[in-house]
Amino acid sequence: MRSAFAALFLVLSLLPSATHHLLAQNTAKAGRKVLVTVQPIYPAILKNGHFEGQIRMDASVLANGTVSKVEIRGGNPIFAQFVVEAVMKWKYAPSPAPTVEEVTFNFTSR
Repeated sequence: MRSAFAALFLVLSLLPSATHHLLAQNTAKAGRKVLVTVQPIYPAILKNGHFEGQIRMDASVLANGTVSKVEIRGGNPIFAQFVVEAVMKWKYAPSPAPTVEEVTFNFTSR
């Protein structure tokens, strides 16, 4: 089972960027304003197979608004890599101090 998951994960990470994107995204709590967002890739193989899931994470944001780290708190591990890659490109509004922002992504095939 682990080798099958690892093989699927490897195949998905090598897919070309011409894939479907996430249909729904929302932040879990009101926090700093997001100035630039990048949607995670929703690979066609997962969307066509009706794979769905949610990822909950904490994004560590520096005072200048740059995301320095993303920590997955829960959800479907198949989608985790895609979410981390996208959120690391986000830009938040500047703040007097670093913050941790809660973010949730929902992948739906509808």
